[in-house]
Amino acid sequence: MSRYLLKRIFIFIPTLLVIILLAFIISVKAPGDPLDRMVTAQDGVTDQSSLSWNAQLEKDRWRTKLGLDLPVFYFSITNAATPDTLYRIYDKRLRETSKRLIQAYGNWEEISAYQTSIQELAKQVELTEEELKKYTDTATTLLYRDTVNETFFQVQALKYAYSDATIRSLLQRIRSLSGQHPVMHPIYLAIEQTQSNWTDVVENSQTIKRYIPTIHFYRNNQFHRWVFGDGNWLTAKGAVNTKGIIRGDFGYSYQTKLPVHQVIGDRMRWSLFFSLISVCLAYIISIPLGIRAAAKRNSVFDRTSSVILFVLYSMPTFWVATLLLMGFANPLTIQAFPASGVEPMTGIPEGTSWLQTIAIRIPYLILPTISYTYAQLAFLSRITRVSMLETLSQDYVRTAQAKGLSQFRVIYVHAFRNALLPLITVFSNIFPAAIGGSVILETIFGIPGMGQHIFQAIYSNDYPVIITVFTLTGVLTLVGYLIADILYAIADPRITFSKK
Repeated sequence: MSRYLLKRIFIFIPTLLVIILLAFIISVKAPGDPLDRMVTAQDGVTDQSSLSWNAQLEKDRWRTKLGLDLPVFYFSITNAATPDTLYRIYDKRLRETSKRLIQAYGNWEEISAYQTSIQELAKQVELTEEELKKYTDTATTLLYRDTVNETFFQVQALKYAYSDATIRSLLQRIRSLSGQHPVMHPIYLAIEQTQSNWTDVVENSQTIKRYIPTIHFYRNNQFHRWVFGDGNWLTAKGAVNTKGIIRGDFGYSYQTKLPVHQVIGDRMRWSLFFSLISVCLAYIISIPLGIRAAAKRNSVFDRTSSVILFVLYSMPTFWVATLLLMGFANPLTIQAFPASGVEPMTGIPEGTSWLQTIAIRIPYLILPTISYTYAQLAFLSRITRVSMLETLSQDYVRTAQAKGLSQFRVIYVHAFRNALLPLITVFSNIFPAAIGGSVILETIFGIPGMGQHIFQAIYSNDYPVIITVFTLTGVLTLVGYLIADILYAIADPRITFSKK
């Protein structure tokens, strides 16, 4: 048994690595820029340069905190024209533009000089805008401020352009705008330099480099940091911003800017509670019910329970939850239970003992627990009945009956263990389902669980939370399979894990 467990665990390791790798790929390839979601504009800031400066400082801080200033993986396979420092271009659109220019011309040195001259051109536009504020002639200021604003947008378009025709058209447009007033002269000089650099890019192309494969290796990278943290990979000593997902650190939520484990910790607690308590109740009730129905096949009890369970299983959970609220949490009928929440609106009073806390919360938990349990109870009862009927028809059960053993011993000692196998299979699936919660029931009963939060995370594109749930679901699925294999061997001695 121990050898089999070790064998299964070793098999799970590559599967776990695939899950982690897929989660990381999703996080990297998710649409949008994480920094744009983490950084919000300051209220009341209308000046473009001030807004850019303040936002850039905040972006730089979060870029380091999230590890986005590192290469993506341990290595990258590119061509000889692509530099190993391309990841340092943090703007995704600008990085994509650089890749297109490299693919077209293959001379990174000239392309880098050209993009640097565009940055200098953008700075000159901002300086010119500041210079215009010193003019006392209001008409002149208004006239050329519009020109500077148009130049600014043309420069922004130039930054992300990669077609030769488009770039030359934009350069010509900016050149014509910058020659209309003496205050625009620095822009004119900057555009001359930019145009010269672009000519160097076109005339000194090295397209042969595009066909030479190259591998770049990176010791420090985003994947390593995401898995092991930014400290010692084994002990996490020296970690500053993250300890890695292997230690339960899944980064920061885009929506709240808080650690993901802190955001989902309390919500996961309630989802796990309702999932586990409903499964326990469903098994406790359904197993005796299914066994009795199988033992008394075609009796009044069997037929009656079959009809009732079929009706329960066919009723939608949202409809049953609504009926329970209307019938037992309604002032117009019976207000026996609270309508929503898991505790009073005022919270649990300070100094309350844990027994008193349970007593306060129990009325809030009864209706949601019924809604979570009834469908599982009906399903498991039918599975137990079918499995027991199949087992009771086996030869060894007939032999036990022929020996004169009591019906209790035949059913619960000889037949029941073998009938457990389908129930174990179902039980192994509750672990990944427990973390997801139920969006419908949590919304109806106002439960602060994971289902409702996952829906909000999807709606707001909070990818770290979504990826955390994806990763934990994969891990819990592996744990469920491992537990199922162990329970198979315990339930049925005929199942062995040796080669023989």
